Amino acid sequence: MGKTLFDKVWDNHIVDNIPNGPSILYVDQHLIHEVTSPQAFSGLKKRNIDVFRKDKTVATADHNVPTLNQHLPIQEELSRNQVETLTKNCKETGIVLYGLGHKYQGIVHVIGPELGITQPGMTIVCGDSHTSTHGAFGSIAFGIGTSEVEMVLATQCLLQNKPKRMKIEINGKLNKGVFSKDIILYIISKISASGGTGYFIEFAGSAIESLSMEARMTICNMSIEMGARGGMIAPDEITYEYIRGKEFAPKNEKFDESVQKWNILKSDEDAVFDKVLKFDAEDIEPMITYGTNPGMGIKISEVIPNSAVENSDESFKKSLKYMGLKSGDKLLNHKIDYVFIGSCTNSRIEDLRLSAKIVKGKTKAKHVNAWVIPGSKKVEKLAIDEGLNKIFMDAGFEFRQPGCSACLAMNEDKIPKENYCVSTSNRNFEGRQGPGSRTFLASPVTAAISALNGCVSDIREYI
Repeated sequence: MGKTLFDKVWDNHIVDNIPNGPSILYVDQHLIHEVTSPQAFSGLKKRNIDVFRKDKTVATADHNVPTLNQHLPIQEELSRNQVETLTKNCKETGIVLYGLGHKYQGIVHVIGPELGITQPGMTIVCGDSHTSTHGAFGSIAFGIGTSEVEMVLATQCLLQNKPKRMKIEINGKLNKGVFSKDIILYIISKISASGGTGYFIEFAGSAIESLSMEARMTICNMSIEMGARGGMIAPDEITYEYIRGKEFAPKNEKFDESVQKWNILKSDEDAVFDKVLKFDAEDIEPMITYGTNPGMGIKISEVIPNSAVENSDESFKKSLKYMGLKSGDKLLNHKIDYVFIGSCTNSRIEDLRLSAKIVKGKTKAKHVNAWVIPGSKKVEKLAIDEGLNKIFMDAGFEFRQPGCSACLAMNEDKIPKENYCVSTSNRNFEGRQGPGSRTFLASPVTAAISALNGCVSDIREYI
C-alpha cells in the first residue's frame, strides 16, 4: 500500500517508537520567539542543560514588538521585558537572533520561508500554533507548547502521537475576486472550527496546484483554525522556484540534488487517507466571518444564518450578541471602523501588492483607520522599493513596521471596544484584537476595498 505525503515525512524522522505510546520524532528546524521561550530557557538553566542543536534553532522578535518607532525603547513594560529576555537567552546560548533592527527580523512564519530556512520534507516546530504555515512546502510543521519548546532545545526531538490523515481536494477554476483566504474560510465554514481535529491535512486538487507559494502559505496557516494538527501541500515546480536563490536555500548543484529528493514528496496514487473531502472551486465566493470563531463564515453576499455548523444555540446567540449582529443580517455594506492588513496569514509581499493595486489613486473613508503591517523587514524593503508604501500612505493608510501587530493585540496595536475591524489575520475570537473588539476575517483585497468604502464591500463589484 502506498504512503501519503505526511507518512513519508513522518516515517523519515522517527528516532524510535515507544511501545503502545508515542513516537520520538526528530526536529529539523526549531523556530522561537519572545512569548513562549522564556520559561523553556529557565527550565534548561535549572537543570544545567545546554541547547543541543543551536545550529537548528532560529529566533526572532515578533509578537510583542511595536510597529512604530522600532528604533526607540519598547514602551510597554511586559513587551519590553519579553523581548529583552529573548535577546539575553539567545546571547547566552549562541542561538541566532533576528531582533529589532536586524534586516531579517519579522514574523516567525514569514521569515522562515522567505529566507529559505523552510524547505520540503522537513519537520518544523515553534511555540506558536500557526507554525502550520510552513506545511505549504511539503513539510510537517506544527505548534508546540512551552514545555515542548524546552524538550526540543534540550534534545532536538519530540514525543508525538501520530495523527490521522485527511485529504481536502479543491478542483476547478477559481472565480474572479476569490483568493486563498477565501478558499480556507470557505472550507472552515463547511466543516467547522473543529472539523479537522485529530488530523493532519493534505490540501490538493487543481485549484490548490494553481496557487502561488504565498497563497499556499495562507491555506496551511489557517489549517489550525479547523482544529487540525497542521496542513501541508506537496512541493512542485512552483515551490522550487520560490526557494531557488533564497539566503539559506541550497545553492547550485546542491539545489538540483535537493530537488531530486523533494520530487518524491507526494502522496502515492494508492495511498489511503482516513478521510477525504472534495469541494468545487466554482462554488467559492469572497468570504467573510460574522462570529467569534473562524468557522462562522459566509459568502460576502449571504445573510447571517440561524445557527453555525458546530455551535449550540446558546453559544451562537452569545457570539452574535458580542458582535452586535443578528441572524438575517447582511454584512455587505456594514459600517466598519478599522482595517488591518497584516499577520502571519496575509502580510507577505503578494498580499501587499494585491491590496495596493486596489487602493492606488484612491482615498480611504475618513472614519476608517487603516493599517498595513509588512510581515518582515524584507517585505517592508520590497514594498518601499516598489513604491507600495507611498500608494498606501497617499490613500490615507498607515504603513507601519514589521510585527504581529493587531492580530493578537499583545503589543500597542489594539482595536478599541465595539469597533469593527475587517482583518486579514486568522482569528476572530472575543477580544483577540483588543478587549471588546469585533473582527471580520477576510482577504487582503476585501479588506482594501472595504477601507476605501468605509463598509464591508464585495470586490467583484469593482473589478
